[in-house]
Amino acid sequence: MTVDCYKFGEFELDAARFELRRDGRVLKLERIPMELLILLAEKDGHVVTRQEIIERLWGKDVFVDTEHGINTAIRKIRAALREDAERPRFLQTVLGKGYRLTGAVTAGIIPVPSLPSPPQKIIPADALPETRHRRWKAVASALILILIVGAAIFWNVGRWRSRLFSRRHDIHSIAVLPLANLSGDASLDYFSDGLTDELITAIAKNRSLQVVSRTSVMQYKGAQKPLRDIARQLGVDGILEGSVVRSGNHVHMTVQLIEASTDTHLWAESYDRDLAGVLTLPQEISRVVANEVKVGSPPAVPPRNLNPEAHDAYLQGRYLWFAGNYERSREFFQQAIQIQPDYALAWSGLGDSYAAAAVSGNILPEPAMAEDLKDTRKALDLDDSLAEVHNSMAAYYLFGGWDWQQAEKESQRAIQLNPNYSEGHHIYSYILEALNRDDEALRQQKESTEIDPFARPWALGGTYLALRQYDSAIKEYRLREEAQPDDSLVRFGLSEVYWLKGMWKESEQELETGNRLAGDLKTADAEHQAFARNGEKGLEELGVNELKARARKQYVSPRDIALASAFLGDKEQTLKFLEIAYRERSPWIVFLQKEPVFDFLHSDERYRAIVKKIGLPPAWETQH
Repeated sequence: MTVDCYKFGEFELDAARFELRRDGRVLKLERIPMELLILLAEKDGHVVTRQEIIERLWGKDVFVDTEHGINTAIRKIRAALREDAERPRFLQTVLGKGYRLTGAVTAGIIPVPSLPSPPQKIIPADALPETRHRRWKAVASALILILIVGAAIFWNVGRWRSRLFSRRHDIHSIAVLPLANLSGDASLDYFSDGLTDELITAIAKNRSLQVVSRTSVMQYKGAQKPLRDIARQLGVDGILEGSVVRSGNHVHMTVQLIEASTDTHLWAESYDRDLAGVLTLPQEISRVVANEVKVGSPPAVPPRNLNPEAHDAYLQGRYLWFAGNYERSREFFQQAIQIQPDYALAWSGLGDSYAAAAVSGNILPEPAMAEDLKDTRKALDLDDSLAEVHNSMAAYYLFGGWDWQQAEKESQRAIQLNPNYSEGHHIYSYILEALNRDDEALRQQKESTEIDPFARPWALGGTYLALRQYDSAIKEYRLREEAQPDDSLVRFGLSEVYWLKGMWKESEQELETGNRLAGDLKTADAEHQAFARNGEKGLEELGVNELKARARKQYVSPRDIALASAFLGDKEQTLKFLEIAYRERSPWIVFLQKEPVFDFLHSDERYRAIVKKIGLPPAWETQH
């Protein structure tokens, strides 16, 4: 007897027996991934389009979440073949088209030898009664053996199921991957991203689970990486992934919960809702997740009377805010408030749009911070239970109000409401840092980084730098540089530490790399040329001149010009712009004493006067 078989590398795909073997050992592969692998093998290295896959696996007229199904099947095939999606041996993605199986796949015929027939034993006629008796004994023995084996199997299955379900107790951390927008309209990305954010927030309310932040998971949007690799990089036990299809007022959402270490699907569900029904989905799913991983349910959320149109405008506003388009985001937050004046999150978003623009140095800080205070207070009046809003209030008191007592109070309240809130610990670390409570500041930032190392990879290195622990800062920055080589802020931080240690060449290289990663190629080239001409002095002069030139065209924070002047060692210009920064209430001037570049000013009475006017506890006596 013969069967069709395909060979590639150490693998054999037996289409007739529906088996994938590696070095003769049968590998486990589910039905849909197996059918897809057979289809790819049949095509003999030619590209198989996603539409061909859909028609072969599901048919033309069957409505399922085929995009998600294909991605899952491809991921499982890669796992079975031990493939790296970025450096595939066999399964290759052809962007915009489909997939193909490479690696000299050959179809062939494998002979399956027939087993020889056992020799026939001739039984005498007078022995037949005894033979029948022996047969009955054999049958009875076989039945007893079957019962024993069956009982053993049943017992072991019970143990296996017990182990399977007990494993769910091992899920203490989870990442909600960005929901895929399968609507066929890229302009609806705000909707899928917004639902992802709300799912994260809802699940994070469960104090028994550690939930990775939005900032960290968004780097995997559209990524074709094995889930086990993503889970390892994020340091989580479980993954929640899914997709969203929106058509007008109708939303189809599919989600599945996966145990990362075994790639086991613990739960999956599809939901069909209108826009009003979508509002309760994050809380509903968070309760199911808690039940599936066997942890306590999150606290009950009082029902909200929320207008779907206001919610949709809010999601668009947050999408733009996360993209750094603060002015445009403000329009959608205001639109949401016009539709529903008592929408707390929309008021909070509006305040954040002003605060973020001011802290980024894009607009005059004092009027922006006043608007932030008004809007954030309104959000707190409407809903005092939101950790994010208390954190925004703490940030206002730190950067805008210069009220350290209120800042600490609001920060502690945010952490109390959500102890797993990485951003809450980060802002609290800032407050403690400004107050020279260095050990406490370092502990809070370590906790923030431990909860979510990908959210702000530069933050812990920045804390070490502020505490003048330069070697620890370099070690931390290098660690983050390896994990996230494309983060420009890590490079900028490392550049400053090298500068403070007199390592000019290394500092210039990191600064140049940082600007290239940030997309500012013109500045990177200018820095390279300036350093080549005149070393560190050329680079310092370039920094000051560029900021002053930009200030003639647009608003530039005077604190930034003071910082550049300090690198140049220009004491008078540094003090001049620090005075202007104080009068304008520049947000980052609250870290005046924590910026090592300003250390050469500590004995100057004008510097000390600025510190006292800001209301900061003096620290120059203990710094060196």
